[in-house]
Amino acid sequence: MAEKFERHRQPWNAAELQKLHTLAKKGMGLKAIAKALTRTEESVKDRAKVDGLTIAKLR
Repeated sequence: MAEKFERHRQPWNAAELQKLHTLAKKGMGLKAIAKALTRTEESVKDRAKVDGLTIAKLR
């Protein structure tokens, strides 16, 4: 069963946005960023798209 996220539909705060930008620039993968921010991969992907960030596609 998938992990349950208690932060459903919570707005992004400034610290989370800063961390997202930092991790994306370091070249971390989507799964790692989502885990570091305790957000879903879909949420991270959507926010990165809004901010114009590219997330590394790790294999």
